[in-house]
Amino acid sequence: MSRIKSEIQHLESHVRTLKVGTVVLTLLAVGMGLGWWTAPRQLTIHVPPDLRSGSTRLWWDVPPESVYAFAFYTWQKLQRWPSNGEEDYRRNQAALADYFTPACLTTLRKEYEQRRDAGELKQRVRGIYEIPGRGYGDRPTARVRSVSQRDWVVTLDVTADEYHGDQRVKRALVRYPLKVTRLDIDPARNPFGLAIDCYDGTPQRIALPEEASS
Repeated sequence: MSRIKSEIQHLESHVRTLKVGTVVLTLLAVGMGLGWWTAPRQLTIHVPPDLRSGSTRLWWDVPPESVYAFAFYTWQKLQRWPSNGEEDYRRNQAALADYFTPACLTTLRKEYEQRRDAGELKQRVRGIYEIPGRGYGDRPTARVRSVSQRDWVVTLDVTADEYHGDQRVKRALVRYPLKVTRLDIDPARNPFGLAIDCYDGTPQRIALPEEASS
């Protein structure tokens, strides 16, 4: 009889152990579920465009390479008028609105109105591209200046070509000093988490050394 009683006690002890284990596993599962539920759905990590060498970054850090790439890509898209600047420039401003600060959008819209009234947009085709030897990789420190952890000044040296029909009416070498700020408020509409805040000074015509000496 004592042997049977001992077996029963052993089985009851084992059942209690299993119950405790089940409760612990349930609590762990609930904790992991809550952690998964409260975790951010998206996390933007800026990786330098040049992947030939390794890079270690804090997830919230924005390297200057990414700031430059964002500024150039966005500004080039804004300045691309494939058929008619009077329509294309306004459409670009609307399509890229999330990549500019509200104040900059106001400045761009005023610029559009001024150029439209001056006849500088109608039937104009325009595009800009980097001047060879004046990109980020040539002089990185001269292209991106850090103002704070959230603000930068990006210097773009570009060639701007404008056509009216098949006739080129303008070719200018232009230096754009653009202010870029962190604006991580809507990852769905702006995955970069950056915005252009227009100019840090007046855009200037520039000349290449060989042109200046001729």
